[in-house]
Amino acid sequence: MEKVQRLPLFPLTAHVMPNGKLKLRIFEQRYTRLVKQCMANQSEFVVCMFDPGIDKYDADYILPFGTAVTIVDFEMLNDGFLGITVQGERRVHIKHHEFEEDGLRIGDVEALPLWQPTPITDEVAVLKERLEEIYGVYPELGDLYDEKPFEQLDWVCQRWLEILPLDVHTKQELIKSQSSEQVADYLLNLVT
Repeated sequence: MEKVQRLPLFPLTAHVMPNGKLKLRIFEQRYTRLVKQCMANQSEFVVCMFDPGIDKYDADYILPFGTAVTIVDFEMLNDGFLGITVQGERRVHIKHHEFEEDGLRIGDVEALPLWQPTPITDEVAVLKERLEEIYGVYPELGDLYDEKPFEQLDWVCQRWLEILPLDVHTKQELIKSQSSEQVADYLLNLVT
């Protein structure tokens, strides 16, 4: 049984998966505090999704599956705010969460197993090819990565989950999948 950790939560409409990268603009005081604490302690926080149809103070507002991330870069933006780049480390299940005094959410999270590295086969090669096309059209997506292991199904499926504009509940189901093969089956129906 995985150990439960208490980590700060960062609710977003965008999502990042393990080995993925995401740029964030930090301007709210509670998230400035989160960044300072995580950088000082070299600790993680969780990028999580929320249900836009539920009041933000409701317990079900935060959806249960997210990604623990680490800060890998930061910069001062032209508007004076802080910009950070985070890297996804592992999928997590948010068991419980609560507010701190300044409105920052803290959650009890449990790590989910990483998807096993799986090579791309001919049956799923279209996922790799379409993702390469997207990175060609939108270079800012691909520029986040020094290496792009397009031959690994787990990496390709995770990048698809980051960029596809899926309903939050559908995306939650895919994030909690046990393997990249399960996600690939769903993705093939979308891109072929």
